[in-house]
Amino acid sequence: MEQQQIWDADTAARYDTPGTGMFAPEVLGPTVDRLAELASGGRALEFAIGTGRVAVPLAARGVLVTGVELSRPMLGQLRTKADESAIPVVVGDMATARAPGEYALVYLVYNTISNLLTQAEQVACFRNAARHLGPGGRFVVELWVPELRRLPPGQEATVWHTEPGYIGLDTYDVLRQHVVSHHFRFDGNGRRARLDRSPHRYVWPAELDLMAQLAGFGLESRHADWTGSEFTAESRSHVSVYRLPGPTAAE
Repeated sequence: MEQQQIWDADTAARYDTPGTGMFAPEVLGPTVDRLAELASGGRALEFAIGTGRVAVPLAARGVLVTGVELSRPMLGQLRTKADESAIPVVVGDMATARAPGEYALVYLVYNTISNLLTQAEQVACFRNAARHLGPGGRFVVELWVPELRRLPPGQEATVWHTEPGYIGLDTYDVLRQHVVSHHFRFDGNGRRARLDRSPHRYVWPAELDLMAQLAGFGLESRHADWTGSEFTAESRSHVSVYRLPGPTAAE
């Protein structure tokens, strides 16, 4: 399944859920707060900017934000909120596309690096981030921790979330380090369901750190969420901040 097939016009039209889910204030607020802090008054570049969930409120905080986005329908939704002069966007793959200028911060949120389905593409993404950054620049990655401890021998799927009208489950290919997320959404009487699927390559934090090292980064910090909670063996996700050598302009 190609990424262009997933992030099509239908998905783009349904992507935003104002006030709920990933758009809930308690989710989005700490994300924007932390990114504004890490930008330290410099320019920020968002890989896979999508519909502008993070970029629009971050720009409203006074951060100069540029984006890279593969999906034109997703970009079309962003353009209903901010024009090119407010948030310029380069259409292309986050592993290879080049945005003009130099940045203090590159960020990649909500598991999006796992949309790159090979290790080589994920390494290329780190190197692409490094190319955009000045000395001391930071690359921030938000990513889930693979839940393989919940996968008994012989079982290929885990149910990771249930609520009225929705079931989310993941199927694993542990040989290739691939997972496909399945989202079942039921109609009012519960008899019919809509299925959305997305493929991912899951990455352990240690592998992510090695990718960073190959691109010239060092790990500056890792927390379980955007509010700075401690990352532990039980954490289901992490926010990792990688940094290039050298002082930032703000220092």
